[in-house]
Amino acid sequence: MGRIQTINPATEEVIQEYETMPKVQVLGIAQQCHDAFQVWKNYSVKERAARISNLGSVLLKNKKKYAALITKEMGKAISESIAEVEKCAMLCSVYAKQGKQWLAEEVVEASGKKHRVVFEPLGVIFSVMPWNFPFWQALRFAVPALLAGNTSILKHASITTGCALEIEQAFIEAGFPENTFRTVLADHATVAGLIASPLIQGVSLTGSTEAGSRIAEQAGKHLKKVVLELGGSDPFIVLEDADVDAAAKGAVTGRTLNCGQSCIAAKRFIVVKHVAEQFSAKFASLMSSIVIGDPMKEETKIGPLVNADAVNTMEAFVEDAVQKGGKILCGGKRKKGRGCFFEPTVITNTSPQMKIVREEVFGPIAPVIIVKGEKEAISIANHSEFGLGGSVWTKDLKRGERVARQLEAGSVFVNSVVRSDPRMPFGGVKKSGIGRELSVYGLREFVNVKGLNVFGWKSERLLSKPL
Repeated sequence: MGRIQTINPATEEVIQEYETMPKVQVLGIAQQCHDAFQVWKNYSVKERAARISNLGSVLLKNKKKYAALITKEMGKAISESIAEVEKCAMLCSVYAKQGKQWLAEEVVEASGKKHRVVFEPLGVIFSVMPWNFPFWQALRFAVPALLAGNTSILKHASITTGCALEIEQAFIEAGFPENTFRTVLADHATVAGLIASPLIQGVSLTGSTEAGSRIAEQAGKHLKKVVLELGGSDPFIVLEDADVDAAAKGAVTGRTLNCGQSCIAAKRFIVVKHVAEQFSAKFASLMSSIVIGDPMKEETKIGPLVNADAVNTMEAFVEDAVQKGGKILCGGKRKKGRGCFFEPTVITNTSPQMKIVREEVFGPIAPVIIVKGEKEAISIANHSEFGLGGSVWTKDLKRGERVARQLEAGSVFVNSVVRSDPRMPFGGVKKSGIGRELSVYGLREFVNVKGLNVFGWKSERLLSKPL
């Protein structure tokens, strides 16, 4: 067994230590969840939805406690942590209200007496989740999975082990049957063994492209259904007819949420030349004014990056850009003193050779890419191995929608930053993932879409010609 340390990135002090579970214990939990599934699957959707509603109430009741733990373990500003827990409660509300409709049988007209499409749960679904939105990303998978009648096991990032254990307790407090939702503390070898186990019927991962590829390979080897929500390098397109002030404010929000550590963060700022200078100046001015500091204080807008390695990575990104001709308009360096802080940064005079343009930057660095017009903006936006989200800024809404439809991404927004919403599907194309989370589409990812066909007993003609 190994040991896990959680460390406060604002103070670099150890919060807690945990022991990983031996493989036999993890597989034992999988068996318990499988046994619980045999009961939970027979609950009506209405009964499951009632527990989901209870979960929302538990989250709201404990939101200050949960938010403080989120901030201590991974560093986001306390106001963002509270908003994250509140969003999880909203997720519960949406699924509790919409679940019955979204899982309702569908009637199909075909050649027999009765044809239905029914949605039945698969079994135990295993999720591997990251640290950057520790409650939201775990629950946006678990809530629909359990509402559909599955049971679930969570393997969270070790950085947020405390959050993982609190999430399990929240399900218990909400009145879910024992072993409906469990958290495991496991190493990579144990994760691989769990995926291989016949007790597991599906796998969902949110994380890096590299982690997704590895998990998909393991799941594919054992013919397990998999959903992957991976990295992104979202384009933020500012057309010449945009409201530049609104676009600049949106750019700050899109780049600095969770200190830029988000898969759907705006990461490439593609600006038409006509407004590039004005936009860049406004953007840099707003970025420079952001309050950085103790994430437990209400006035703080940006806390630390997740760890010291992340700060070193940001420094390397800036150094590479400067060496290749980039011009720093603001920021560009770590904040002096204790903690893993890095200044919000805007860089212009960029080129395709720079890592901040080519790679996913998981921190508050914003490259501004200047283009001649709409056509070039679309081309550059799509010239990426990622395809998670994107946004278009223009006063002409018809034009905005036309451009948005041409972007190769799972979600595109006009005059708004990219965000997830329980009522809309979420996921990506290309190397940004496989499958969808949220909405009716996410709810139906881990179900057996069963065709139920009823014919009269005098069906000899059809039986003799099945094709």
